[in-house]
Amino acid sequence: MLTIGASSACFYPDVTEESFIRLCKMNVKTAEIFFNSPSELEDSFTSLLKSYAEEYGVSITAVHPFMSFAEHYNLFSNYERRFYDYMPLYLKLFEVAAKLGAKYFVFHGAKPSASSSDELYFERFAILSEKAAQMGVICAQENVVHYRSQYPDFMQRMKKAIGENFRMVLDIKQARRTGVDPFLFFDAVGESIEHIHISDFNDKKDCITPLKGKFDFKEFFIETIKRGYKGDYIIELYRDSYKDAAEIEEAFLKLQKIMGEIKEGL
Repeated sequence: MLTIGASSACFYPDVTEESFIRLCKMNVKTAEIFFNSPSELEDSFTSLLKSYAEEYGVSITAVHPFMSFAEHYNLFSNYERRFYDYMPLYLKLFEVAAKLGAKYFVFHGAKPSASSSDELYFERFAILSEKAAQMGVICAQENVVHYRSQYPDFMQRMKKAIGENFRMVLDIKQARRTGVDPFLFFDAVGESIEHIHISDFNDKKDCITPLKGKFDFKEFFIETIKRGYKGDYIIELYRDSYKDAAEIEEAFLKLQKIMGEIKEGL
């Protein structure tokens, strides 16, 4: 753990398998797969990704579903039947994650406008979390701007309601967009944060390639480790976050060196 990795989302809209191969050829050994289409959940596609991972010695640590944008409607409305009708899709996603050896399933959840109460949200999430756990996968709530999960107090209430099964993905870009210091999430539910998405920023853009902006990654790594974090740090960018893909490889290698130096001092 405490490794630097990257998400296939960095190369969207390139198709998922080509994005993953690009990460592999950059010598990234810890990767997150962002699925973009239902056909990518078929066994033949899962087998293809798994063969690439084995060929290049890559560990797929997490998967991100293509349905995140609609979770608030499909899973968290007051129309209970819709929740159970969409359950098979999420069971398939959990199954795919398990086949790829991914420990985490990244979950966005509901927007504030969803008709369900927070209590119903927690209840539904707990059901999904239990189903994922039965397949050896952790369903982890990500902080996302304009979603209920954007603030630390929601995460704290969610953890209290769900208990020890609550796990969180911290995205520092999303915290930045919300205007929340990412360490406030550590203050609220630090022991439950097990996966982190990283990016940088400058005066013009809130998401750019790491080490190209103002964010102090060395300080961030040291502080998160002091607070007990033991997971991975995954570079997750958008296509307009960089000019050339070589920037991602350069950032990966530099961050890996920084992390190596930190780990030597532990």
